[in-house]
Amino acid sequence: MSAGLRDWLHRRRHPERFALLDELLRNQTLTREQLLHKQREDLAAIIVFAAANSDFYAAHLAGRNAIADLPILTKDDVARHRDALLVRGPARAGALLGYTGGSTGQPLAFWWDRTKHELMRAGMMRSYMGSGWRPGERIVNFWGAAQDIRGGGLRRRYGAWVSGETTLAAREFDEGRLAQWAAFIQAYGPVLLQGYASILAALAHHMLRRRIAPPATLRGIYSTAEVLTDEQREAMERAFGCKVFNQYGSREIPNIACECRRGNMHVFSDMVFLESADGDGAPRLLVTSLTNRLMPMIRYDIGDSGRLREGGCDCGWPFPLMEMGMCRQNDLIRTRDGRLIHPSFFNGLLYGTDGIRAYRFVQRAPDHMVLDLVADPPLSRAAEEAMRGKIGRELDAPMTLAINYVDAIPRTASGKHRFVVSELGR
Repeated sequence: MSAGLRDWLHRRRHPERFALLDELLRNQTLTREQLLHKQREDLAAIIVFAAANSDFYAAHLAGRNAIADLPILTKDDVARHRDALLVRGPARAGALLGYTGGSTGQPLAFWWDRTKHELMRAGMMRSYMGSGWRPGERIVNFWGAAQDIRGGGLRRRYGAWVSGETTLAAREFDEGRLAQWAAFIQAYGPVLLQGYASILAALAHHMLRRRIAPPATLRGIYSTAEVLTDEQREAMERAFGCKVFNQYGSREIPNIACECRRGNMHVFSDMVFLESADGDGAPRLLVTSLTNRLMPMIRYDIGDSGRLREGGCDCGWPFPLMEMGMCRQNDLIRTRDGRLIHPSFFNGLLYGTDGIRAYRFVQRAPDHMVLDLVADPPLSRAAEEAMRGKIGRELDAPMTLAINYVDAIPRTASGKHRFVVSELGR
């Protein structure tokens, strides 16, 4: 099926998504001054809306107008006041509970709805278009979160066929799996690859070792959810023969920033208001969603570090610039048979579990994991055994899990929290 026909079918299936994409593309034509004016208006509007429609913000925003005077929303606030953050009225009827394992070491549940999902997808499409990709052209996603890869029903398969996107379960891999992925992308002919930096880098190194040529169709590699190191970028660009684009966002606030063709990181200021505040050892990022009318998140401490940059870019995007700090740095876990397990597996063990303030999985031996947990109350015996059972069934039957309840988990020298650590080979 041609990309043009696929795009036509996709637009008919998701008219809201493409209407939002058209609006985002119009924003991209604004001048820096017009975009800044729009952002100021949107920021003022979301503050007024939140104070009028959310019980949490009615109590916390009263009498405050200047953004710098507003309280910082912490992950603890979201965990403790999730329902109070949800707006009152009819919008609640369409609210669904989503989960993030917490890529900075603290799991969260949050409210979302179809509008938020469609805007997230539209924002991703706009980012992809920065590489030259156009709707209808093929994308392969390497992803490990269960909610993104589960299921294979007819409706889901049709949706993937129409969108031109294929998602490969990239939660674990070995040399055999890397060979399968390399063969698949050669046969499928995608225009873009998107996924975890560590997974894409592992595939790149495999292709370089085996001297496997990339498909000629590739125009871009989109790295997300993890730190993208210079070594990973260089390996991917050599193996795949195209530019690597770094993305920044989260499940609770997606589409925060993306790299352009000139290599600069742009903040999507028509979707978010981003601040860089003083932190412990590194500037911390505070994010305000300008579009979330279901569960407003204002001055949210996302748990990552970075800073805003002065100046512009000649790529054509009017959006301001930023630099990322060391965010979301975690290790791959190695099983006894040599498979490498992505940290997202361990995220998923804690999905839907309330009361967890922080956690860290540490691999002490090929068959032994330790979970340090700050939780109130402690997990039930059934929840603990469910985690052990899942590890035994899906990773390695002899692998044991010891759970330690602690008062706090120390951070790294840069102030970050690593939620999966391997001590093997040290």
